[in-house]
Amino acid sequence: MLKRIFDLMAAMVGLLVLSPSYLIIALAIRMSSPGPVLFRQIRVGRGGVDFILFKFRTMTVREGSEHGRFDAGDTSRVTRIGRFLRATKLDELPQLWNVVRGDMSLVGPRPEVRKWVEVYPKRWARVHTVRPGITDPASILFRHEERILAEFSDPEGVYREQILPQKLDLYEEYVRTRSLLEDLIILGRTALALVGMEPHRPKDP
Repeated sequence: MLKRIFDLMAAMVGLLVLSPSYLIIALAIRMSSPGPVLFRQIRVGRGGVDFILFKFRTMTVREGSEHGRFDAGDTSRVTRIGRFLRATKLDELPQLWNVVRGDMSLVGPRPEVRKWVEVYPKRWARVHTVRPGITDPASILFRHEERILAEFSDPEGVYREQILPQKLDLYEEYVRTRSLLEDLIILGRTALALVGMEPHRPKDP
């Protein structure tokens, strides 16, 4: 309950304080390419229940992306403003609304599309005992995941067999050890990562 109160208050303050930034980003997206300002995608949340995750759109529109098309390593559709939003993680800001709605927490395992949940269902069942989050240790460690996957000829296979199991290790550890203090530490680490003070690159797939 304390975590939920903290999440709700922080998300509402964030939405209020950042509202001018939302407007500026929305205008920049609309000017950069045709399509909606927000990208919506179905992800799997607590209890294995689907919800709609919100992001600022960073790519040109492609049919089917809301269901989890895999474009790992393919940056050909990323717009100019999209590259900036991804680099700064500003594309994630609309997920504060997901936090207010109760779909997500500020800190927690990142939600996946069902395609990847079905690869390791037993492990995800343990992860889905908590709300997914905007950030977590795996998000920090794999901050440049797209760049890593672009180095391989089969990025989807590398993600399935190598990177996703590493992420699940971190997700399961978070579920076992989670606390409000740990969440605050993770938020601090996330802030440091955004200004360039990042942890070591994850072990190579």
